[in-house]
Amino acid sequence: MKAYFTDRIKIPLGFWEGLRQLGIPAHDVARKARLPLTIITEPVVTTAQYFAIWQAYSELIGESAIGIIKLATAFETAKYPPTVLATYHARNYRDALNRMARYKQLCPPESLQITEKGEHCAIELGWLNTEQPGPSMLVGITLAFLLELGRRGTGQPLKAKLVEFSHPMGDVQALEAYFGCPIQMGAQSNRLTLHRSDLDLPFVSYNEELLEMLTPALDRSLNEQQRSRSMADTVKWIIKRSLTGGRTDIEAVAKELSMSDRTLQRRLTDENTSFKLLLTQARHEQAREYLADPSLEIKEVAFLIGYEDQNSFYRAFRLWEGATPSNWRKKQLDASSI
Repeated sequence: MKAYFTDRIKIPLGFWEGLRQLGIPAHDVARKARLPLTIITEPVVTTAQYFAIWQAYSELIGESAIGIIKLATAFETAKYPPTVLATYHARNYRDALNRMARYKQLCPPESLQITEKGEHCAIELGWLNTEQPGPSMLVGITLAFLLELGRRGTGQPLKAKLVEFSHPMGDVQALEAYFGCPIQMGAQSNRLTLHRSDLDLPFVSYNEELLEMLTPALDRSLNEQQRSRSMADTVKWIIKRSLTGGRTDIEAVAKELSMSDRTLQRRLTDENTSFKLLLTQARHEQAREYLADPSLEIKEVAFLIGYEDQNSFYRAFRLWEGATPSNWRKKQLDASSI
């Protein structure tokens, strides 16, 4: 069975209201994005259209940092969609973030990977159904909203530990004032690092009765969506998302899918594949993608696909492509310049 990743993204009504409060008419955004005005009343778009909307907002607002801060703080809680309401009314900040990461799968294209270690909690932004990175404005808004969620939920002026962006985001000082921490540009990934102790803070907005209504419905929707994909492609997507995050063994993937590793292996066998083969395919596909970017050093590519030893990566790549990573990259770059 072929995997199915929905390319239908529903824009929450609060988005257009937030723009209106900032003095940006929805019609102007639609026109700037070269999209039909019907997206305002029937706000279901493709990934490409979704990215175009965010790019249009970025161009209309002018200064990226100001656009990020203004929209993150202008979004009214009452206009949150059910997937976000289930986080806003969570028991504490940790529960909210875990719910956000889980239910993000229902509203692509963003995905979140949360790693708690020592005194820190790192949340890395990725993309569900596209290899194309999202617009910088969308990246900034997503990370800002994660902190905004904690501030609104706890009722406290929380500060981040560090924020990393892969691309420029405008006024660094404005962003540092908002996040309350250093901002790093040109990083390898887009990541928000929080103080782990903040995750234990209870939410003043906690609503057990509402969660009892929302959670089962959201879980059913998520399970139905996951069943529409092949297990092999789902596992490969999880592997790709986790290659640089630590564990990429079958136990870790099975836990994320809420099943035993034995059940997962059986499901993969039914689809005529194995976890080891999918791990190899994921590394191979990611290696080709990263090597196509000349700004990444070979040793960085090795690390990004989960190899601690650069020599091991060289040996694996020669088996995959019959050439060294550097020679393969040169050949691809030469071909693209013709």
